[in-house]
Amino acid sequence: QVQLMESGGGSVQAGESLKLSCAVSGYTIRRSYCMGWFRQAPGKEREGVAAIYTGSGSTYYTDSVKGRFTVSRDNAKNTLYLQMYSLKPEDTAMYYCAAARAYCDPALRAVSFPVWGQGTQVTVSS
Repeated sequence: QVQLMESGGGSVQAGESLKLSCAVSGYTIRRSYCMGWFRQAPGKEREGVAAIYTGSGSTYYTDSVKGRFTVSRDNAKNTLYLQMYSLKPEDTAMYYCAAARAYCDPALRAVSFPVWGQGTQVTVSS
C-alpha cells in the first residue's frame, strides 16, 4: 500500500525559505510515477503547486510559484522535495504530497492524483 508522509512545514517571515519533504513507502519512486505538491488555504480550493514525472524528471509548476519553488526527488531516499524560496504571505496553506501511477497532468488537477499524504502547514507572515 502506497503511503506518503510530509514534513518540513513551519512558520517563517516573508522572503525566507522552507524545504518540504515527502517520504514515500509502498513503492519505489524511480519507477514512472507523477509526484505532486498541492496546497489548500482556509476557504479555498486545493491548488496544484508543482509536479515531477519520476521517469523523465520533467517538472510542472503553477504560474504563481515559477522561479521561486523547485520540485525534486531523491531516488535513493525514496523522497520527494519542494524547495520554496522567497516565500510570500499568500503561500500560507496546508501543503500536501500526492502520487499518481501515470504521466503528469500539466494542469495539476487534484482529481488526477489518487494517493495523498496528511499535509504539513506552511505559514508565512509579512
